[in-house]
Amino acid sequence: MSTTNFIFAVLAMAAVMIFFRVIPLLFFKGKIKNKFLNSFLAYVPYAVLTSMTFPEVFHSTSTVTSAVFGVIVAIVLSYFEQSLIVVALSSTASVFIVEQVMKFMAK
Repeated sequence: MSTTNFIFAVLAMAAVMIFFRVIPLLFFKGKIKNKFLNSFLAYVPYAVLTSMTFPEVFHSTSTVTSAVFGVIVAIVLSYFEQSLIVVALSSTASVFIVEQVMKFMAK
């Protein structure tokens, strides 16, 4: 991912987060009582961020195989409610280990 693409991605993510957080403040003066609208406004920014960043995971490593291993480790650890730092470091370590094993096996 080039630097300009990265900057545009970060700006787009920020715009989406700000848009969905500011719109309710501008149009709704009182507390929103509709449960569906509350959940929609709460979860849409995370869904959009995920849909924008998840595909890039598979292009950020030297092979798709190591990226898949990293995603699997991240999903499993997230399922077991590990902290963000544990998930990030473990998935990064698994990608590193898989790439080193693949380099060793290629020799």
